[in-house]
This record gives sequence, structure tokens and C-alpha cells, in this order.
Amino acid sequence: MTHQETIVALATPSGAGAIAIIRLSGDDAMNIASQIFHSVSKKKLDKQKTHTVHLGHIKDGSRIIDEVLATIFKNPNSYTGEDVVEFSCHGSAFIQQEIIQLCLRKNARMATAGEFTLRAFLNGKMDLSQAEAVADLIASDSEASHQLAIQQMRGGFSSEIKRLREELLNFASLIELELDFAEEDVAFANRDDFQKLISKITLVLKRLIDSFATGNVLKNGIPVAIVGEPNVGKSTLLNALLNEERAIVSDIAGTTRDTIEDEINIGGIGFRFIDTAGIRETTDTIEGLGIKKTFEKIEQAQVVIYLFNTQGIENNAVEKFNTEIAKIQNKYPQKQLIVIANKLDTISKERSVELTSKITNLQLISAKSGEGIDQLKNTLLNFVNTGALRNNETIVTNTRHYDALLKALEEINRVQEGINIGLSGDLMAIDIRQALYYFGEITGEITNDDLLGNIFANFCIGK
Repeated sequence: MTHQETIVALATPSGAGAIAIIRLSGDDAMNIASQIFHSVSKKKLDKQKTHTVHLGHIKDGSRIIDEVLATIFKNPNSYTGEDVVEFSCHGSAFIQQEIIQLCLRKNARMATAGEFTLRAFLNGKMDLSQAEAVADLIASDSEASHQLAIQQMRGGFSSEIKRLREELLNFASLIELELDFAEEDVAFANRDDFQKLISKITLVLKRLIDSFATGNVLKNGIPVAIVGEPNVGKSTLLNALLNEERAIVSDIAGTTRDTIEDEINIGGIGFRFIDTAGIRETTDTIEGLGIKKTFEKIEQAQVVIYLFNTQGIENNAVEKFNTEIAKIQNKYPQKQLIVIANKLDTISKERSVELTSKITNLQLISAKSGEGIDQLKNTLLNFVNTGALRNNETIVTNTRHYDALLKALEEINRVQEGINIGLSGDLMAIDIRQALYYFGEITGEITNDDLLGNIFANFCIGK
């Protein structure tokens, strides 16, 4: 495979639809398109200006395949930086394949996953982190994940990394220069300025690393486990949150034997709710496996909704119940816990006031009628730190970037240790070069075929 070949692929989802787009990119794209596209105005496609649209027919010899619109983008002013032609045809799966097969017979080849974006990266149209943001943008399914992908695609994160790398590279060059004049004992790099730079880089790296906790949940959604004893309304609550009959509801305790998961969007944030098997002592083997999986899901969740039945708490049992809540908080101290009393519609107002006064931070709902569900959604939203997102701060969402930042910080810490003990320039230069390597890995100044293959393999064909 070479990147000089002209590639073709369907750029819209496969299957029948109103319109489909077939994309050609490469040195021979205009020539291939001109051979198969016949303009109604009789104009030659390769003679037309860039960023223009033309009506005509795709023909295989004298046979008309379809009437299409051909949009041309001439290099370097295209997505890939190469000549690009896009045919907007009718969405018949047969027509799509006929046009693609015709392009292949004219010496194009099928594009691999992400190859158009790979070429954009190789031709300097975007850096590697921006290219990865393209895949995130396609996969975004909430306002928050969309905004994060847009910010990264516009280069906010990579610009910050490039600035740090450039400043560090300048000092690295001066330290390397000192090594050439070691016998003269000349210092080109001001050590006070170098210390300030290392302190600055350390702060920025720590901020970016810390942002990953927020970025990861905004990108992938926040897992929320709904737990409690059998028959307290966990499945009914899931159905109320999703506004559909997703889980089976029954008066028989232990109906839910396995976990049921579904995701909804609340205030632009994705939440993945997990309805779990009721926690109780049981001799039923299948139910026991479900309860075991419940605890596994609690471990994976970031928020735990502990649900109980208002009628199940007698006056003399409130203290015991508070002890049970404390046990959960102690067992999972890093998780946000929401304590909810269900079946509000079955108790008096006086009883509801009594319960909220005796149980800390208790919320009362009726999963059956929907009362209190909006308040629960607001509580969930309050757990998400969207301040950085609203302020357009750089937020790290990519695990590869997070790993590279951790390694870069480790090397910067070694440089700081070297400064503290007065390490010689030649030894300090080794750690600086390693930090520069990890910075370069993020933006793509330093790449290898395996890295690019792993990244672009996750793209869809046609992008």
C-alpha cells in the first residue's frame, strides 16, 4: 500500500438512503472522475475551479449509471490535501457499488479505515491529536462529547502541547550546545529561566492529567449503578429514567437476575444506567450469580443509587438503615452515593417529612408516578464538573494522550531532580530528549507505522 495511489470509498453509511456520497482522493482523482463523469454542460471536470459543484451523469461506456452532483476540491485546499472528488448519487446500494466498481476499474483502489484522515495528517492538514478528534466527533452522542471533540479538532490541546515542546526544545538545544563547549565551561542555557520553564511545564502537565478524569466521563458517559434489596423498584426507576419499558417489572422479588444497561442524555451529558439484581441472601444459584455481578457493577460505576422502599423502614429500623448506608460509603469511598426512598405515593406527607429528617441527604421519589425523577436528574448533573467545559479549558479525553502525558511528567520530574542536585548537562539532556519524545507522540511529530495503524484502524471506512 502506498499513499500515492488514488483511493475511493463510500463516505456515507452503507445501505439504502436518499443520497450517498462516494469520495475519491489522490493524484489521479480528477482524471478518473473526468473519465466517468459527463457534465450536462459538456464541461470537462478537471478543467473546472476548485470548490465547485457540477450536475452530470456517471457513465460506464454508453450506459448511464446515475445522475449525480460532482464536487471538486483541488490540492492543497481539500480535506486530505490531495485532489478530491465527491459524487453525490442516489442512495441505492446497487448504484453505490456500480460507481465504486467503475472507479476501481479506472485504477483507483478501495480506501482502508481512516485512510482519508491519515492522508490529511501525512499531508500536514492536521496533527495527530486533531485526527483522533475526528473519530471522537463522529462517535459523539451527547452535547458534552461533541463539544470536547470540536475543541480538540480545532487544535486547542495540541497547540498547548506544541508550545511547551517548542520552549523545552529551545532549552534542550542550548544545553546540547554547551556539550560542544564542555572544555570552555560555557553556559548558554540560563538555569533560572530553565527552572521557571520546568515548573511551568510541570503545572500544565498536572492540570492536563487531572482533566482526564472529567474528560473521560464526558466522552464515554457516566456509569450509574442502581442497587438495593429485591422488589424496591429498581427496574421501575430505570424505566422512569429512560421513559420506556426497558426492564421487566414484577411484584415477585428477584425478577432481575442479570444487569440491564441503557444510556440517556441529561443536560447534554451521557449517563449509563445499570439496573442490578437485588442484594439479599439467597440459595438460588442463578440469582446468586446476578448478585455477584451487582457488586462487580458497583465497582465499575462512578455513581451508586441506593434505593429502598419507604414502607420497608420502620421507626425502630432507621438507625440500622443509616448504618447500612455508612457501610456502603466506607466500602466505596471514591463513589458518589445517592440514597433514595421509593414509593413516595404510598406514604403520608408526615411520614415523608419524618424519613427525610432521620436519614441524611435522603431523596424521596415515586418511580411509578415519576414524582422526584427530575430532582434526581439534577442531582446527577451536579456530580459532573462541567465548569472547565463551559470555560473552553483544555480537557484530555484520549487514553493514549493521558499515557503520554504521564510519561512526559515522569521525565520532567527527573529533569527537576537533575536541576536540584546540579546534574551535568549531558545526563540532563537524556531526560529532556525523552520528555520531548512523549510530547511529540501526542501531536504526531514522532510516529511509527504501528502507532498510526492502531489509531486509524478505529476509524470508519470513508473517513
